Amino acid sequence: MFRNSRQSLILTVLLVVALTAGVLFISVLGAGSPKPESEPAVAIQETTGSAQAASQGKDLLNQFSAAFEAAAAKVNPSVVPIFSEQVTKVRDPYSDFFGDEFFRRFFGNRGNPGGRDQKQTVRSLGSGVIVSKDGYVLTNNHVVDGSDKLTVMLQDKKKYTAKVVGRDPQTDIAVVKIDADNLPVASLGNSDNVKVGQWVIAVGNPFNLMHTVTAGIISAKGRSSMNLADYEDFIQTDASINPGNSGGALSDLDGNVIGINTAIYSPNGAGSVGIGFSVPINMAKNVMNSLIASGKVSRGYLGLVPQDIDENLVKALNLKASEGSLVGDVSSGGPADKAGIKRGDIITSVNGTKVTGSTQLRNLVAEAKPGSSAKVQLLRDGQQKEVTVTLGERPKELSASRGEDEGDSSEEQSSQKLGLSVQALTAD
Repeated sequence: MFRNSRQSLILTVLLVVALTAGVLFISVLGAGSPKPESEPAVAIQETTGSAQAASQGKDLLNQFSAAFEAAAAKVNPSVVPIFSEQVTKVRDPYSDFFGDEFFRRFFGNRGNPGGRDQKQTVRSLGSGVIVSKDGYVLTNNHVVDGSDKLTVMLQDKKKYTAKVVGRDPQTDIAVVKIDADNLPVASLGNSDNVKVGQWVIAVGNPFNLMHTVTAGIISAKGRSSMNLADYEDFIQTDASINPGNSGGALSDLDGNVIGINTAIYSPNGAGSVGIGFSVPINMAKNVMNSLIASGKVSRGYLGLVPQDIDENLVKALNLKASEGSLVGDVSSGGPADKAGIKRGDIITSVNGTKVTGSTQLRNLVAEAKPGSSAKVQLLRDGQQKEVTVTLGERPKELSASRGEDEGDSSEEQSSQKLGLSVQALTAD
């Protein structure tokens, strides 16, 4: 009986072990396999997450779009088309024939009986930016240069005859005036705060398509040696600008004008290829204020020839960097000479502004008022020095790209000014 009981106990234990093992085995299999009943819940969660991400992305795009919309709405009313008319004389092609007695016998008096020249009106289109409620408009010099009649049209289609207040060919900036009140005025920003890569919009009238808005980014700052003007510090942008945009606005996304669109790089006259140039608004404002106040621009004068510092000069002079501007020559009796600046000095800053090259040095000096004092930091024989210079007034016969205050010339670049092309433009 004991034997039977033992066998029964062993059998019972084996059954329990087998049952336990089976349960554990099934549990392990279940843990490693997906549960059919959980699949719908996972799918719902994934769908919901994707929808939320798409919604958030759309919201961000809408906010991004709204920034452009707001900037365009703010700037557009203050950007106006400027129509230019220039009367030129052209030779009458028939005057040589019909002025002859022999031809008059057969053909009568044809051609221009009053003389050999005929008048022809050349019409062109540019843009401008309203800078005051009483009618001052900022634009490019090449938009108004040589014009016999200028017409400005507001966004409400009202037209006004404009008069030139002043022109500055050396920066390609001009100011015109219309007899109007309560005009929409552009908000002028600070171009010194512009960052490469930031979004901008260009507003103007390309090909007579008024109040056109295009978008892009700031591609570069401080572009010079473009052979467009004597004083160059251009902002480069890839926002599309074309003939007719000249004098129009380059604006940040806050609707503040940071540049005046001036030129494009256009191989073979092909139009916009995404390389445009704008005069920084800070430079334009300085010129504008002088033109409004006196009709002319007076510039500071240092009386020296600056030179860019290249790698060869860095090695030869044992310099730490290529920044600054080397004094190549000093005008005898000029402001720099009187202050003790010598040939071979390296100018590193003017009035606390770091000098990065000869172009910047010229611009800094030119923006200062004649008669004002300038603190000049320089490097001489490895030692830092500071001198105070009383700036003179730049002689009219000098230009920034010729003669004194001239930097090294660089490779010429082909560029095309905007706004004075007669192609695709119609008469007013």
